[in-house]
Amino acid sequence: MSGAPGPALQEQPGHLIRRAQQIAVATFREIVGNGITPIQYALMRVLEAQPGIDQATLAQEAALDTSTTADTAARLEAKGWITREVLPRGQRSLSLTRAGEAVLASLAPDVQRLQRAIFGALDAKEQVEFMRLLGKFVQRSQ
Repeated sequence: MSGAPGPALQEQPGHLIRRAQQIAVATFREIVGNGITPIQYALMRVLEAQPGIDQATLAQEAALDTSTTADTAARLEAKGWITREVLPRGQRSLSLTRAGEAVLASLAPDVQRLQRAIFGALDAKEQVEFMRLLGKFVQRSQ
């Protein structure tokens, strides 16, 4: 059964979004290195903004499932970059350590280079519009 062909692969938003994610992760690794993953970085940035939040809220804020968040938090704790304190009802309060704060501070120049690399093909106006549309898409999808 063959019907009318669908849109070309390069015209399908799902494909382009997946490719954009692949490019973003590869660029992150190229610029920032292998010492921290994009997910670890995201969790640490959330903890920088909201120290002491519980693990479930951290997962929600970073748009991750709780299992991935728990595993990643355990790795960050093993590196000495965060602390996890058990709260009543089994929840955990997470915070950056001084070492974690230092890691984020040391990554700031690389993250700026990362932003420039990702936006390299876009002029300033296009960058603003891209971020506006991406934000709108992500908010609609939540």
